Amino acid sequence: MSSRHAVTMPNLGVDMTSGRIASWLKDVGDHVARGEPIAEIETDKTTLEMEAVLTGVLTEIVHREGAEVAVGETIAFIEVEDE
Repeated sequence: MSSRHAVTMPNLGVDMTSGRIASWLKDVGDHVARGEPIAEIETDKTTLEMEAVLTGVLTEIVHREGAEVAVGETIAFIEVEDE
């Protein structure tokens, strides 16, 4: 069995309410490992790599590069094999 988990826009700062997806470092169908960078997120102050919090397969990208997304909003999905 497998389960689908949402990847959300992280809160990278105290006053951050949204971030822009600068680039995706992985494509749909790619295997991702926990701790591996999957996207670059741009705030008004900096650009940081966002790491996968789970190991699995990136199955859907909800927001494309250049999208401004609220903190906590789903930006992608990772499919994880249940043990």
